[in-house]
Amino acid sequence: MKMTIPREELMTKGHTGCQGCGAMLAMRYALKALGKNTMIVIPACCWVVAIGPFPYSALEVPVFASAFACAASTAAGIKAGLEMQGKREINVVAWAGDGGTFDIGLQSLSAAAERNEDIFYFCYDNEAYMNTGRQRSSATPYGAWTMTTPKDSTKNEFKKDIDAIMAAHKIPYMATLSISEPEDFIRKVRKGMGIKGMKFFHILSPCPSGWLSDPSDSVKIARYAVETNIFPLYEVENGEKYIINKKIARKKPVSDYLKLQGRYRYLNESQIKTIQEAADKNWRSLLKKEEFPDT
Repeated sequence: MKMTIPREELMTKGHTGCQGCGAMLAMRYALKALGKNTMIVIPACCWVVAIGPFPYSALEVPVFASAFACAASTAAGIKAGLEMQGKREINVVAWAGDGGTFDIGLQSLSAAAERNEDIFYFCYDNEAYMNTGRQRSSATPYGAWTMTTPKDSTKNEFKKDIDAIMAAHKIPYMATLSISEPEDFIRKVRKGMGIKGMKFFHILSPCPSGWLSDPSDSVKIARYAVETNIFPLYEVENGEKYIINKKIARKKPVSDYLKLQGRYRYLNESQIKTIQEAADKNWRSLLKKEEFPDT
């Protein structure tokens, strides 16, 4: 198979990301796909710290820091200003964590999607407020431990389905991405570059310090998330056409994914069964959406 990953590196040494951080690798792949003709907006999150101390940056593209709630609206404003100057070919990116996407930033993201702003929105999803001490977010999965869900009361609710929410906005393009599948990652981002309007990308981002996992296992964990159908890879065009990018002939049990992470150490067999049943149900629903898009 011919590799299509660009050799150019637009992320330099000097970032302060944790060892094994999935979000660092995600940014590296995104910039390889987008190229130098890119501007990035980062709200309060791990990445706004990891980028390095002002006025220095670990990225070879312009970066704007925004308030927690308004990554999408800031990116939309920058895009409008560039278009007024006739600079229509610059990729304007909002790059936010799950806290700034699922929760605090949802209002500005939804508004930008409703207006179909011509921006890229990437959510690197580490499934909690990791930058401020591992607090629960609406992206935290069922059964996971955080600093605000103690061992005798792990999260009892399932993760918010942000992908269904974005698809419901009927935006031109939405896709899930994995750091374990760089070819698929870069192909989808480049596909988005040829689409005018809102592009939303959801990246599962393993966080060793928050997930209590070995830093060397981050790519493996991301791969297992795909192979267990915890985090399937697919695209949605105009909120209607579903394309599943990877179908696993022999999928792994969710326990293979869960046991690599200490945040799930309090699970009992009944809870593991519940997670397996939910993953299977979601996968069947996704298959149905691909086969019968009007249902």
